[in-house]
Amino acid sequence: MRILLVLLFVFLTAMTGRYALEEVKKPPRAENGPMRIVAKPLVLDSSAPERTRLGELHFLGAWELKGPDRSFGGLSSLYLLPDGRIRALNDTATMFTFPQPGVAGMGEVKWLPILRKREGGWRPNSTDSESMAVDPKTGTIWAGFELTQMICRYPSDLSRAEACRTWPEMKDWTETSSIESLARLSDGRFLVIAEGAHGRGEGRDVLLFADDPAADDSRSPVLMRYDPPVGYDPTDAVQVSKDRLLVLNRRATIYDGFTAVITLVDIGAMKPGATLPSREVARLVPPVLADNFEGLTLERGPDGQRILWVVSDDNHLFFQRTLLLKFALPEQF
Repeated sequence: MRILLVLLFVFLTAMTGRYALEEVKKPPRAENGPMRIVAKPLVLDSSAPERTRLGELHFLGAWELKGPDRSFGGLSSLYLLPDGRIRALNDTATMFTFPQPGVAGMGEVKWLPILRKREGGWRPNSTDSESMAVDPKTGTIWAGFELTQMICRYPSDLSRAEACRTWPEMKDWTETSSIESLARLSDGRFLVIAEGAHGRGEGRDVLLFADDPAADDSRSPVLMRYDPPVGYDPTDAVQVSKDRLLVLNRRATIYDGFTAVITLVDIGAMKPGATLPSREVARLVPPVLADNFEGLTLERGPDGQRILWVVSDDNHLFFQRTLLLKFALPEQF
């Protein structure tokens, strides 16, 4: 992924000749406290502004999100609080909480306490947070960290890291392409999908945890496989019904830039060694809004309608955007 980003940067720099390497240095981490986040409305398809269908999804809205400086961005996962506010975790273990577009109010920033195991206990450490799962009843949060291949559990107020654990089943996963997808199922189990190519062929490792994956007494996970669309990598997953999971898959190439495919995955017959059946339901490619989409979450409207939110990670780069998209799911999902 980093190689592709560098190539994209070199290509765009050659095309414009206006940007220096200084522009893409890692931005400062946002400070804890209030932050005003602005949402600019967008159309789904610039060539057909009236378009409201994307594959099997019904388009409800799209926005470009901007903060006051470069510390905002890098969003990798998200979910909705009971009061409707959006929480988004970025790749520096920073949680942004802000109102839905069109709703007045300030956003806020809070860092996640980060721990890393060492001899004799755990110590603070900066890591790459790429995924998140939430218990809707308690608000408990689980975050997946690349580089350290670690899953940590937090209370809803993010005041402390309650537990953290690494797993031997992940020890050979590529450090920067590992715990990109972390989903909590309605029965309390957890699914982790590796971003990088592992398992047979182009398949990705899938780990099914019967217990809390951050707890020391959890049982070893069941290993399965997910085959993403050819050339794509899975970046997030969310359960949409008892036996169905939506998976977001991302690709970056010199010719097409960033594109994404959303697949519907059958999880009704999970067992050791199984390949999870899937099919494509929507494709985010130009002229439709396209960027480095990495996060999914599900909301239930007051009428029971299931709403899918999708967010992109701008990597804090000048040629990318933080996009937030909103879709209604069909009843058959």
